[in-house]
Amino acid sequence: MIAKLVNFFGDPQYRARRRQLFVIILAMTLAADFLVRRDHVEGFWQAIPGWGALYGFIACFLIVFVSKFLGHQGKLMRREDYYD
Repeated sequence: MIAKLVNFFGDPQYRARRRQLFVIILAMTLAADFLVRRDHVEGFWQAIPGWGALYGFIACFLIVFVSKFLGHQGKLMRREDYYD
């Protein structure tokens, strides 16, 4: 069971199926967000359907981008054989 799951996420031949799966999950998440009642929100942006998904995506993208930038441009990343 675990081997099938690892092969599904690691094998390039399943790329199209993975993308379809992720798009379906994203669509279901956004559709479910329209069903949530927003009676007590603290800011106007929290009343926008899909705000949490968009905010999470942007935050994750920025974390990865800033980490890569600091690793490569900030000289924080070392070669693989640095400690050998």
